[in-house]
Amino acid sequence: MSLNNFYFKDSNFFSLRTFLLCSALSVWTPVQGEVLVIGSNLPIIASPGDDVILPCHLEPMFDVQGLTVEWSKPDLKPDPSDRLSRVEYVHLYRDRKEVPDMKMASYFRRTELFMDDMKRGNISLKILNVSEEDNGRYRCFIPKLQSRVKAAVVELVVDSNFAKTSTTETPLQTPDPQDTTPTNAGRSSVAVVLLIAFISAVAVAGLIVYFCCHHQNRTKHPEDDETETEPLPV
Repeated sequence: MSLNNFYFKDSNFFSLRTFLLCSALSVWTPVQGEVLVIGSNLPIIASPGDDVILPCHLEPMFDVQGLTVEWSKPDLKPDPSDRLSRVEYVHLYRDRKEVPDMKMASYFRRTELFMDDMKRGNISLKILNVSEEDNGRYRCFIPKLQSRVKAAVVELVVDSNFAKTSTTETPLQTPDPQDTTPTNAGRSSVAVVLLIAFISAVAVAGLIVYFCCHHQNRTKHPEDDETETEPLPV
């Protein structure tokens, strides 16, 4: 094998290795300064009638006032039998204002964004007077954001037992300062009963001893009677 052929093959090997290494780095290395849409890893739990906030923001801080912001429920699918059906939005912000015409009827006048905070990247959604029908996953999406992460998902759980669990727990019982009943009344009553029982037992024992002694005094021996009936000497 000539030296030129060896050099050519060796150069191809290093070129291929360099290409694979650069490709791997481009996949695993995040782009510095890239803006990401961040949601919440924990579900938002509320009780019926509460006002809730579904948190979502951009990191690092980025002004989204001039972009489109879409809030939808990704688990809702269009009717396959109706080709003209579409998935409506929970809230749609476009051209610096809300677009109510493409909004789900059940969320009409119940959702809002924090308009003043959008310049700081806050795209959290506030939902008023939630009910159990609002349960599910919500997706915040910025379609024109120059980023690989344009959306985030937040889960909402509306549970009627949530308020009962958080407010009806039995508190620790503390004595009422106005309660005049002594705390050791039960123990005192037991002591009095035991004392009365002891006195009664002593009294019964005394009566038994008394009757026994009285019976012995009335029953006399024969020799005692002869002594008593012996006539006096003349």
